[in-house]
Amino acid sequence: MPAVPAGFIGRGEDLARLFPVLDPAAASDLPVVICAVSGLGGIGKTSLALRAAHKAVRDGWFPGGTLFVDFRGYDEDPVTADQAVVALLDGMGVRGADLPQTTAGQYGLYRRLLAEERRSMLLVLDNASDAGQVMPLVPGTDHHRVLVTSRDRLTDLDAQLVDLDVLNAADATDLIDRSLRLSDRGDDRATREPEAVSELATLCGHHPLALRITAGMLRKRRHRSVASFVDELRGVEDRTAAVGLRPVFEAAYRQLPPEQARLLRLLALAPAAEVGSETAAALADLSVDRTLTLLEELAACNLVTPVPSGADVRWRLHDLVRAFGEGVVKGDVGLREEGETARERVLEFYYRWAGAADDWLRWLPGMPVPELFVDRAGALAWFDGERAGLVAVVQWAREERFAGTAVWLSQCLGEFLDWRRSFEDKITVCGVAREVAHRAGDRVGEASAWTGLGIALQQTGRAEEAIDAHIRARDLFQAAGDRHREAFAWGNLGSALRQAGRAQEAVDAHIRARDLLQAARDRPREAMAWNNLGNALREAGRPEEAIDAHTRARDLHQAVEDRHGEARAWYNLGNVLRDTGRGEEAIEAYEKALNGYREFEDWYRAGRALSSLARAHQQAARPAEARTHYLQSADAYTRADAPAEAARAQSRADALT
Repeated sequence: MPAVPAGFIGRGEDLARLFPVLDPAAASDLPVVICAVSGLGGIGKTSLALRAAHKAVRDGWFPGGTLFVDFRGYDEDPVTADQAVVALLDGMGVRGADLPQTTAGQYGLYRRLLAEERRSMLLVLDNASDAGQVMPLVPGTDHHRVLVTSRDRLTDLDAQLVDLDVLNAADATDLIDRSLRLSDRGDDRATREPEAVSELATLCGHHPLALRITAGMLRKRRHRSVASFVDELRGVEDRTAAVGLRPVFEAAYRQLPPEQARLLRLLALAPAAEVGSETAAALADLSVDRTLTLLEELAACNLVTPVPSGADVRWRLHDLVRAFGEGVVKGDVGLREEGETARERVLEFYYRWAGAADDWLRWLPGMPVPELFVDRAGALAWFDGERAGLVAVVQWAREERFAGTAVWLSQCLGEFLDWRRSFEDKITVCGVAREVAHRAGDRVGEASAWTGLGIALQQTGRAEEAIDAHIRARDLFQAAGDRHREAFAWGNLGSALRQAGRAQEAVDAHIRARDLLQAARDRPREAMAWNNLGNALREAGRPEEAIDAHTRARDLHQAVEDRHGEARAWYNLGNVLRDTGRGEEAIEAYEKALNGYREFEDWYRAGRALSSLARAHQQAARPAEARTHYLQSADAYTRADAPAEAARAQSRADALT
């Protein structure tokens, strides 16, 4: 066998999957144990197979010997099974006059020799393009082992399939470091420039062949910094060519049937590297069933990676494959037109689905039931899956023809991003929407964008910036004569003022919001205004008025059957009750809030309610109950992806042990 390439690194989990299959002493219900390693070209399949094979030989697993054949399956002139059997017989010492003259005779002798060899042997059949190349060579006995590598998933083989992915971030950077030191032990650039090496690994998509090629380029540039090379690579138009992978991808692309090739290049134009099946179908203008079939075929070629997501599957394109696909489209006028039409379709798809999902998040009993989703949970799940794509597609708004739709999408995302506390994403989409609406002279759209931006800034602790944003929104709504939205702006301004410690100004702003909403007879929003007013009154040292405000908010939320809003009112009421020494009433209020938050799977607010319950029990000298609630709070915060809050709750629980 060839040697394992110098600098081989990582792949511990993949080797752990291979070894139990290769072990000839391991029990198996297959007549011959075959393991087929598949993955993108250059991903390291052969290196992994050789590493596993050499270790197995060192461990004495194959006293009968090993046989290796490179099928060159993706070259213009691949090795056939008939040619391979001659090479294998030669490896077994059969050559010259001993070699049968007919193909049938050669296969017959090959199988007989394998059957007669009672000592276990390992066959490494490398770089096969289809099962037909290797199936005639599979031994007819069960004590030998076969290790196959291919860019395609060889599902026609009765084999254990191992799908190889890119390296993890740590192994990718380590590979660069080792590659540099292999040629010069004193080359410590990777140690001196860890951030540049990490970015270089990212630009290479953590792809082993790309990493080795770029490390070779760095070796030639011995006296240049890694950072300068990263700057150069970041600026190239064709990154796949720069890292040496264009020939690999071109060969794979040329071998695709037309429908698969079309879908691959359209997926490269998707707003995010990972999409759902419906989004892919919108891009391709095909039925979901047909699109799924094509996606599965691309996945079998390891050009697309299926990502299980609950009951569904999403599809991810490797960064370098994506860059290759974009390059294919840019290089052809007809393909560019096809791509622009596909982008319009995906924007229309997002317009409809995001609108329906947002309607579900804002839905209350008595309102029309939104379309497309069965319930609110389904809408949230869709938003979760498509979040990266939605945030990216909003940025298409900078292109004039997409501006209106993309800005509207930013508004649809607001409630969801608040719900998931994705405030940096919200700052991004609202910033784009504000810029585009201002340029178009759309005062209401600009005001709405300032509103969303202000809320996100407030949630990230930037209260003074939030105050400025909400004042801008209020003034724009006033200028447009939109009194209803002006009320929302007053309410948001009040919350930011309260956060900045300007409690009396916050009270005045919330009273203004409440009065405008009462005049508009918007009872759900009026309930929110009462709730916000209660918080401001509490900060202003007026607890009895705050209790009255939260009670009014609770009653209004109950009247309109807004259970989530009711939970928020109960929570805030609990805070004031605890402040005023009414501990048992506060505990009851927190428990009602907790039940509401759990009903909506609002785990962040559930974590906060549980921490408040714990503090109330501490004040009541019940440490055991307090510890239980802190532990439950840590769990809820973990489910909400809030690790800092979870750690604080856990620490408080530990302090009560």
